[in-house]
Amino acid sequence: MTQRHGCEDKDVGHYTCRRTREKIVVDGRLSEAVWQRAAKSPRFVDMVTGVPGFLDTRMAALWDDENLYIGFWVEEPNVQAHFTQRDSPIYFENDIEVFIAGPDCYYEFEINARGTIYEVFYIWQDAYKKGGQFDQPEFDLLTRTVDVLGGFQDGLRYGKHPRGRRWAFMDWDFPQLQSAVHVDGRLNDDSTVDRGWTVELAFPWSGMKTLAQGRSLPPEDGDIWRMDFSRFEALRYNGRLTDPSVGWSFNTHGVYDSHIPECFTYVHFSDQPA
Repeated sequence: MTQRHGCEDKDVGHYTCRRTREKIVVDGRLSEAVWQRAAKSPRFVDMVTGVPGFLDTRMAALWDDENLYIGFWVEEPNVQAHFTQRDSPIYFENDIEVFIAGPDCYYEFEINARGTIYEVFYIWQDAYKKGGQFDQPEFDLLTRTVDVLGGFQDGLRYGKHPRGRRWAFMDWDFPQLQSAVHVDGRLNDDSTVDRGWTVELAFPWSGMKTLAQGRSLPPEDGDIWRMDFSRFEALRYNGRLTDPSVGWSFNTHGVYDSHIPECFTYVHFSDQPA
């Protein structure tokens, strides 16, 4: 039985991402017929216990020659979202998250119900070398906004992963990313009961060259990538936010931590149409 730094390999999920030959308009509504045919994930589970979340969350993914498309269906009786500035810490409120991993790096995307985005690109420090694949202007430690994940100041993760620390490029934006949210209800209105919200994303393959690290773009039939799909829910008690938030994901991680690529879901790309 293989231990994966918080999860066991037998507990890591598998998802088959099929091709779409139909045009997708990224408007947040997931109204195209191909989304109805796409395989939905199981109900997201608690990241630690594996118990299904008490609010339903599911995802689906599709691809074509231009983009990877990801959709989320989020049950939420009281849709709340307050951060409006890009790269605000929306992980302190309700959000949907996508992580896409390469062998020596990974990308984090978050979005709240207002459509506010938070993005970071991480590179493992043991892979960051002079003259190496990451030695390029967009990952210049001297001119970019850079933090450290897993360092001394990061008590949650310090010493927890055998690869150690990661450079976190806080000002990195995914080129030509498309994102949209649709709220089925009334945002930030406690007087109504909402159905929830949906998220629609398009990640162009042209922006994944660094993440691919030599893999085919777009992927070939049978290729496998590692991605994480999760949701964090900020619970309120007597009008105050609880800490920590509840985390639900495609499969368990063993801890409330999305930054464990070994726990990311196996995404199998298929050339078969949805």
